[in-house]
Amino acid sequence: MSEFTGFPAETFAFLSGIAANNDKGWFEDNRSLYEAGYVEPGRAFVSAMGPRLAGLSPTVRFEPKVNGSISRINRDIRFSKDKRPYKDHLDLWFWHGDRRGWDCPGFWFRLTAEAVYLGTGMHGFEKERLESFRHAVVLPRSGKALVSAVEAVKAAGPYEIGEKTRKLPPRGFEADPDRAEFLLYEGLTAGTQMPASAAREAGFLDVCFKHFAATWPVGKWLLEEIA
Repeated sequence: MSEFTGFPAETFAFLSGIAANNDKGWFEDNRSLYEAGYVEPGRAFVSAMGPRLAGLSPTVRFEPKVNGSISRINRDIRFSKDKRPYKDHLDLWFWHGDRRGWDCPGFWFRLTAEAVYLGTGMHGFEKERLESFRHAVVLPRSGKALVSAVEAVKAAGPYEIGEKTRKLPPRGFEADPDRAEFLLYEGLTAGTQMPASAAREAGFLDVCFKHFAATWPVGKWLLEEIA
C-alpha cells in the first residue's frame, strides 16, 4: 500500500464519472479507475489516519478495507425510490464499539467530486439511545459537560453542530436554558466542509486530523455519557 499524500486525479475522475454515469455498464468498464481512485487511496487514508485518531481516543477502531472503514460503493436500493445503483461519494468511518456500525460515536469522512465533509459524533440515535441522550441533557453534570464540549468545538473554529431535527422539545423533558436547545436534537455531530481541491494536497491528512481533533469534544462526550 502506498503512503497517503493526497487523493489522486483518479479519485475525482471516478467520482465525477459515476455521478454522471450511474449504471453497471459504466462501472464495469471503469473498474480499474474504481480501484485506483476509490479503494486504494481510501485504504491509504484509513491506514494513515487510524493510528493518529487512536491518539485522541484509544478505543477507536478502523479497518482499511471495503466493508470495514471504507463504505461499499453499492447503494441499498431495496426500500428507496432512488434506484441509482452506486454512490457518487467516498465514505470513510472510524468507529467505537465491538462491531462496525453507526450506533456508536465515531469519526466520519465524505469526499465528493465537489467537497469534503468530516467530523465526529452520531448522525441519529436509535430509540433507547435517544432516551439516554435526553436524560443526559437534563441532568446537571452531564448537561453542563455537553455545553462545555460544544463551546470548546465552537471556540476552535466555525464548526457546525448538527442533527437538530425537532421544532418542539419532547414531552416530559425540560432542561436549563443553557442546554434546552439540545432537546431538539435527535443525533449530535460536529463537523465542517472544505472544497474538494483540498483533498488533492500533500498536507491533507494533517488538515483532516486537525479538524477531527477540534470536533472530538462532542464525540468524546457522546462516548462517555451515552455510548
